[in-house]
Amino acid sequence: MSERLQKVLADQGLASRREVEKWIVAGRITINGRIAILGDKINLSELICIDGKKVNISKVSKPTRVIIYNKPVGEISTRDDPEERKTIFNRLPVKKGERWVSVGRLDINTSGLILFTNNGELANYLMHPSSEIEREYAVRINGEVSDESIRILKEGVLLDDEVIKFSDIQKGRNSTGRNQWYYVVLMEGKNREVRRLWESQGYQVSRLKRVRFGDVFIPSTLKVGEYIEMSPSEVKSLISLSRK
Repeated sequence: MSERLQKVLADQGLASRREVEKWIVAGRITINGRIAILGDKINLSELICIDGKKVNISKVSKPTRVIIYNKPVGEISTRDDPEERKTIFNRLPVKKGERWVSVGRLDINTSGLILFTNNGELANYLMHPSSEIEREYAVRINGEVSDESIRILKEGVLLDDEVIKFSDIQKGRNSTGRNQWYYVVLMEGKNREVRRLWESQGYQVSRLKRVRFGDVFIPSTLKVGEYIEMSPSEVKSLISLSRK
């Protein structure tokens, strides 16, 4: 039985399906010596190489694992960095034959919750806009925020020819002086989207932390730079969502 190349490689935990598709377009993957194209299907007996290196495809599906990581400010969300800066992958557990896929990214100045999984298909579902999964952030703003600005941020702002908005904005209880905390919710977490929305109304974000992804909250006991693995029942709940 043959399956699409990007699905097979995602199931092996090599990357999300969308990331594998980018590799295919870039000509990085070969099938039996020829350069792969989008739409190719393969079976497990074929020789698959990425950047000239053979991929050992396991016939046995691995148990899906999911990690909750509390990212510190200063780490970048790429696997490798030419400048040798710390990345979000540096502190994760290493197991032979297993590769962690990050569910989305946070910029270098944003901290908080990032999910990792060894299941590329699950990562693809969780990241895809059609899944409409909420992301919640704690934001510290310098200065008083007007009711009019809140209204505009919830109705939508045109950024890069696309209307972006917060689906919810709640003021935090720990606001003091000129530092005002807010909890904001949006469906996607594109590059600097939260910061750019606030900046569009003339406000400066001094701190930004993701605290929730869908139904997954960052545990209050999870210290910055540490991770915790989700229980099998919690992972099962995530997988059941992706199969609806």
